[in-house]
Amino acid sequence: MSTSSINTIAILSLLSLLCQHTYAQLGFCNGNSGDPIFVEDFGTGTTNGPALASGTTTYNYTSFSPSDGNYTIASTSNYFDWHVVNDHTPNDTNGKMFIVNASFTAGEFYRKTITGLCENTSYEFSSWLINLLPRSGCGGAGIPINVTFQIWDSTNTNMLASGSTGNIQGEATPSWNNYGLVFQTLATQTSVILKMINNSEGGCGNDLAIDDIAFKSCGDFITLTDDTGENIIAQCEEDGVIVSTTITATPDFSIYTTHAYQWQVSADAINWTDISGETTNMYTTPTLSESRFFRVKVAEDPLNVSNDLCNVVSEVFNAILVPIPDPPVSNGDLAVCANSLLPLTVSVPPNHKVNWYDAPTGGNLLMENSTSFTPSASGTFYAAASSTLVDCFSRTRTPLGYTIYSLPVEADENRTLCENVPIMLTTEETYTSYRWNTGETTKSITVGEPGMYTVTVTNENNCSATKTITVEQIDQPVIETIVSVNEDIVVTAENSDTNAYEYALNDGAFQDSPVFELVEGGIHQIHVRGKNDCPVVSEEFHHFVIPKFFTPNGDTINDRYILQGLEFFNQVEVQIYNRYGKLLMQSKNLSFSWDGTYNGKILPSSDYWYYVKADSLQFTGHFTLKR
Repeated sequence: MSTSSINTIAILSLLSLLCQHTYAQLGFCNGNSGDPIFVEDFGTGTTNGPALASGTTTYNYTSFSPSDGNYTIASTSNYFDWHVVNDHTPNDTNGKMFIVNASFTAGEFYRKTITGLCENTSYEFSSWLINLLPRSGCGGAGIPINVTFQIWDSTNTNMLASGSTGNIQGEATPSWNNYGLVFQTLATQTSVILKMINNSEGGCGNDLAIDDIAFKSCGDFITLTDDTGENIIAQCEEDGVIVSTTITATPDFSIYTTHAYQWQVSADAINWTDISGETTNMYTTPTLSESRFFRVKVAEDPLNVSNDLCNVVSEVFNAILVPIPDPPVSNGDLAVCANSLLPLTVSVPPNHKVNWYDAPTGGNLLMENSTSFTPSASGTFYAAASSTLVDCFSRTRTPLGYTIYSLPVEADENRTLCENVPIMLTTEETYTSYRWNTGETTKSITVGEPGMYTVTVTNENNCSATKTITVEQIDQPVIETIVSVNEDIVVTAENSDTNAYEYALNDGAFQDSPVFELVEGGIHQIHVRGKNDCPVVSEEFHHFVIPKFFTPNGDTINDRYILQGLEFFNQVEVQIYNRYGKLLMQSKNLSFSWDGTYNGKILPSSDYWYYVKADSLQFTGHFTLKR
């Protein structure tokens, strides 16, 4: 083979690869699309079928579970261990889809001829796909689906566009995905052939469904704006008519190189009418006393602008004369409790907003753009409706009354109870109902145990509040010790919280202190009780007073060392010693008194020791003689 031939083959091969690369592009129209010129949604119904037309698919039709190389037309994919999904078409009932169980041999499985196209025109093809096999199917090793879309000319010799989905793996939760191609018809070409190629082989996996195949014309994205750059004019009807406005169509040149125009008008943005003679990129509206919508049809060739199979439409320019809205509809006055405030609410039609005021006219704006409002005080509040397009308020405002009822006022309490002595718990005021946490429903209850008690009270306005009463118990006192400390009597209670007790001596008044001072010796009654008049515990005590000092100086005050309370013992012995242990005084009488002498001699100031035996009790210690 000559070098020239080799070079020619290399160049042709390179061009072939470049062309194939150009074809292998999935994507959607970047501009505006026209109305669909072909849609295949596979119909509706509760029974499978019908089969596709002859020549549409190489697979075999079945009205039952489709095995490998078979397909069915059904409204659900409830087969094998597949995901159970419904068709994709929005808002249909029992819509069907094309369900495919791939053949063991990869290759074409769908072909459809699309007619009625315009020559030299760009179009968008799109289709929805879903993998029916769960991610866990086939032990997690299911064959993914992989589909190539091709657009061929009517002779089936020139491929105009191609693109592949790549591998679409199974999912835990199934989802429909949209795929598309953009292509352009050639001169004299008015039909194309759509082909779908299965790139994977059948087996465990490669199970898919297809729905909503569509073809639309594809053209530039075209914006419509007025002189201010807006695509809408909204004016309240009480401000008069909408003055004449010039609208400009601006294409983005993403598809077309030239543009032919035809302006249209509509009263409802659904049904459109051509405006005679308006075929440029600019249109000036008449003065409008009613709302109108404007758009423009655009094609690359003037011959195609009137053919809806060949043109695209722009965005819509809105010229809205907003009617004065009716006042909002009240959802009722409210009376609420202070601890459960609810909002006042009104109803307005869609595309309306509500502002709240404190007066029927003028007044203060309390809240904007809300159909509900929660006042912080009782009163009458006013709701005004307006369009969301422009401030066009209702001529009157809707009044709504709001009453906030006060809650019952009950202060929490801390109470004490004496052990084994029940107390009554009650509320300060009278209410319509009571609910204690004990289950009782009376104003007052009697309790005998410490703890936390609550009562929820409800007044005549059905408002409730909860009072908490904490009850602490004062335990019955237990006297641990009673001792004489010189002339004082000291009482010790066994219980831990001795601050809860009070003490009395004989018939005297109760006191907080457990110490009775300067008590004469003798037999006394000691009384202990819990505060709040709890029951009394009493104990008899023999108070034996041993003074710490005496002053025998002849002033007749504390001149003798006297031991008080010995007379209540049966047998008493008292001995007095000096610091060296010398016995100075001894007595076995039931009373004892010493003048501070020894054998008639006055003893000096010093410390002296005593030993006292009273019945079974013995006392030792020292005292001071002061002169």
